[in-house]
Amino acid sequence: MSKTIIYTARVEFGDCDPAGIVWFPNFFGWIDAASRHFFASCGVPRWEETTRTLGVIGTPLVDTRARFVSTASYGDTLQFAVHIREWREKSFVQTYRVTRDDPEGETLILECEEVRIFGGKRPDGRMRALPIPPEIRALCE
Repeated sequence: MSKTIIYTARVEFGDCDPAGIVWFPNFFGWIDAASRHFFASCGVPRWEETTRTLGVIGTPLVDTRARFVSTASYGDTLQFAVHIREWREKSFVQTYRVTRDDPEGETLILECEEVRIFGGKRPDGRMRALPIPPEIRALCE
């Protein structure tokens, strides 16, 4: 079972469309930041270090899907609960549950699932998927 790490983002006026609703691509920027925050919180070094020690240059996205449930607006503080649902040979499934605390309780804003890889470079410089590094998996479980 993987850890669950919380990443927090505050919605600013510039994150919203003219109707005052968060413009949907901004969620994917926060989700990407939440993914990196997950690994940092688990103790995984910066990608510059893993590039040197493991050949891992980062965790590129290969698939994503999101289900938007409620809106968010400027002034809201969002919590992104990040979890790795499944480890595969050369990829992993990372999930995000985005909520906002309201006077009535917690409001679900969106749920997202991504498939990511641990990326490395081929000798010709092209990207390739690496087997899941056991030392990184151990830190995140």
